Amino acid sequence: MRPSNSVRIIGGTWRRRLIHFPDVPGLRPTSDRVRETLFNWLGQTLHGQTCLDVYAGSGALGFEALSRGAERVTFIESDRRAFAALRDNANSLGAQNAALIPGDALEFLARDTGLYDVVFLDPPFAVGVTDELLQVAGARLAPGGVVYLESDRSFGQTDGWHARRESRAGRVKFHLLERTA
Repeated sequence: MRPSNSVRIIGGTWRRRLIHFPDVPGLRPTSDRVRETLFNWLGQTLHGQTCLDVYAGSGALGFEALSRGAERVTFIESDRRAFAALRDNANSLGAQNAALIPGDALEFLARDTGLYDVVFLDPPFAVGVTDELLQVAGARLAPGGVVYLESDRSFGQTDGWHARRESRAGRVKFHLLERTA
């Protein structure tokens, strides 16, 4: 039986390893089922790709990407306790290609100049995904890059975006978005 406040990495070199997270309001790790679907969509390996986990929370998406060969994952988290757990998990896993940045997601995205192959957007449901967040995250995409969006609402058509894939699990709706020309 898995301890509470932990999730298991489901694929790659760290398969079956647990990551732990604190009890923080709004922190809702992406379920095994949803991560399995997402990484089927992305391909089982992410070798050579760079990823950005904007509302990292538990770090489940970013650590899963690293486990599956991502070259680098940048984790952004504003909650101190969640950030401390991310740091502890990165150390425990030996995740040397994890960049951990404390702070506000929108502020980071506004000043960041990096480009990413995959941007994970999974904010707390109370925060939601705004057009502004989607646009600034989209500005960080490398050519051919995608945004993974997880929300309690379906993705409505937004100028400049196309849902390549979408699904739901319970009340969670998740989408793989790409920029349109």
